Amino acid sequence: MTSVTSPVAGRAIGLTAVPDPVFSGAMVGPGTAVDPERGPAEAVSPVSGVIVSLHPHAFVVVDDEGHGVLTHLGIDTVQLNGQGFELLVHKGDTVQRGQAVVRWNPTEVEEAGKSPICPVVALEATGDALSSVVESGDVKVGDTLFDWR
Repeated sequence: MTSVTSPVAGRAIGLTAVPDPVFSGAMVGPGTAVDPERGPAEAVSPVSGVIVSLHPHAFVVVDDEGHGVLTHLGIDTVQLNGQGFELLVHKGDTVQRGQAVVRWNPTEVEEAGKSPICPVVALEATGDALSSVVESGDVKVGDTLFDWR
C-alpha cells in the first residue's frame, strides 16, 4: 500500500470542490485537493519515487509499486508559462517523500487570476483503490491525504 502525503500545507477540500471539471469529475483519477496557505512555498513529493513528468505547474512521481501520483499546482496555471514557478529537480530524478520539487507562491497565482488549489491525484486508479481520503480540515506538508491499495 502507498500512503500519499500532502505536497503543500493548507486546507483539504476534496476533488469535488476543485473549480475544474476534469479534476472535480475525477477524469484524471481519484484523489483529493488542498487549498494551499498563501505565500512563498515549496511543493514537495507526496511519495518516494521517480519524477516521470515535470512542468513548472505540475509533476508526476511514480513509486516502487508503479503508482503514479499527480500534483497539480493551481488550476489553469499552465497558462502562466512557468512564471512564478521554479523547478528544483529534473525529470528522471529519484526523489524522497517530502523532498522539495517546485518553489512557487500561491498568492502570485491568485494575483494572476488563477486558482491556487492543488489537486493530488492517483493516476490510472479506480476510486475503490483509495482509502482514508482526507477531504476536509487543515493539513501540513507530509500529512497523509489518502492510502492507495
